[in-house]
Amino acid sequence: MSHDAPSKTALVLAGGGSFGAIQAGMLHSLATHGVAADMVVGSSVGSLNGAYYAGNPTLEGIERLEMIWRGLRRSDVFPVGWTAVLGFLIRRNFLVEPDGLRALIETNLTYRNLEDAEIPIHIVATDILTGGTVVLSEGPAVQAIIASAAIPVVFPPVRFEDVYLVDGAVSSNTAVKVAVDQGARRLIVLPTGYACALSKPPAGAVASALHALTLLVARQLLSELKALDGSDIEYFVLPPLCPLSGSPYDFSQSDALIDRAIKSTDAWITDGGLEKPNVHAQLSIHKHANQKPVRP
Repeated sequence: MSHDAPSKTALVLAGGGSFGAIQAGMLHSLATHGVAADMVVGSSVGSLNGAYYAGNPTLEGIERLEMIWRGLRRSDVFPVGWTAVLGFLIRRNFLVEPDGLRALIETNLTYRNLEDAEIPIHIVATDILTGGTVVLSEGPAVQAIIASAAIPVVFPPVRFEDVYLVDGAVSSNTAVKVAVDQGARRLIVLPTGYACALSKPPAGAVASALHALTLLVARQLLSELKALDGSDIEYFVLPPLCPLSGSPYDFSQSDALIDRAIKSTDAWITDGGLEKPNVHAQLSIHKHANQKPVRP
């Protein structure tokens, strides 16, 4: 399928572990309100959601994505047990193979190569040797998604042609700059947000690492969008769920996250959210009243 026509509107999907379920709800709301895009740019779990959307950018396709999220369990993606820990101690470089994630994508994705999607999909990953951003727009879709979601230490780097790739969060997780570089002049950004209502850090090493990544993503997104102010780029940021607790390592809350995201995005659109460009106040790093202030 040729994608030579210039693209103007991009859906930009950030990363966030199991909080990626929020994006499924956001996509549902956008579709029901007739919002479409010329291309999709995704990083980390956003590449997974973005790739499914690009393959079938309809409400029916999104409802299929919702079903996948509602049925996911942590062990489907992060089968971290004693075997994985023992392997980590022996290999000393990663916890688990991405076999579960690979099976999930191969079973559900409707196309083989990125260039075969219904609309252009650009997946953001990181060159682990240089830290540079790598944009994948053609070639094996499954391999590209796994590379973009390869959280360092948890998953091994993915060799793609002559480079070794890891999670896009290490370089440019929100993919805002990538969307602009690909010709987009109107961005619709779907953040996953972060757990802003925690009273203490998540339990467990992987959960803590993923929580830290979501904070990095939030700050990165805010910085990238502020850099667009004063330019000819128009952007709209869907409101992340707030307050949000739990862990991006916990897949048991997908039902609630999807349902909340649909209602939240519906309300935002009804309130004229898509008529108020370049607003990013809701992305500011914050805490809630139940959290004790951090003293220096």
